[in-house]
Amino acid sequence: MTGGWAEYAWPPAIALVSIMLIFLVDVIAERYAEAKFGATHGHGGGLENGRTEAEVAGEATSSKVTSMAGFSQEPKEVSNENGKSDASGEYVGDVESVYNRREFYSQFSAFLILEFGVIFHSVIIGLALGVAGEEFNTLFPVLVFHQGFEGLGIGARMSAIPFKTGSWLPWFLCLAYGLSTPIAIAIGLGLRGSYNPGSFTANVVSGILDSLSAGILIYTGLVELLARDFLFDPKRTRDSRKLAFMLTCTILGAGLMALLGKWA
Repeated sequence: MTGGWAEYAWPPAIALVSIMLIFLVDVIAERYAEAKFGATHGHGGGLENGRTEAEVAGEATSSKVTSMAGFSQEPKEVSNENGKSDASGEYVGDVESVYNRREFYSQFSAFLILEFGVIFHSVIIGLALGVAGEEFNTLFPVLVFHQGFEGLGIGARMSAIPFKTGSWLPWFLCLAYGLSTPIAIAIGLGLRGSYNPGSFTANVVSGILDSLSAGILIYTGLVELLARDFLFDPKRTRDSRKLAFMLTCTILGAGLMALLGKWA
């Protein structure tokens, strides 16, 4: 590289730009969910100021308030098992409904960021595989292994999202990931005759795309996966053996991916 491209370390700078862009998208999505459902998000899975759903529901039962978490309506008389009227029963159900919808949108927005980052990366490596020359025999099995574990990660994350029964979204998201790499490989094969991997333009385009992809994957890996599953998940400390197993698998996975970098 020559000129301005050689005078500054552009790859980490471009990766930083992509990290901040994804961060802004994440903040806007979280703010939208808060504004729509009127609840602030606590890392412990609570509604307001870190309180849990059960605490809010219990407070609603005892005080019979008519407005909380941005939801306001007149409570109706509901009879309980002893025949006594309970004006807060319907309200508690409303709180739970708002909480569940808010949690769904929060999880779904986080998953979309992860899915976008993985698909973007899959397109780039698909193009690289399509235009590969002698390195194809080494690159192909490495990418198959890599894509397989990425698919397992996406599937595990998607399985935790409470989609409605019969929803088409999980099928569409799985199909989008499954087709991204093959389509990119086909495009790469079509460009193979006119593509010169050693040209200045090819190096610039490849470097920019790789840097953007790296920034997206760094953010999703650290924030959407490690932070959400380990630091901000209150359930993680309930079973020490499970936590140790999760940490071991995470460290082994990181080591294997680093090892694959030797050939990829």
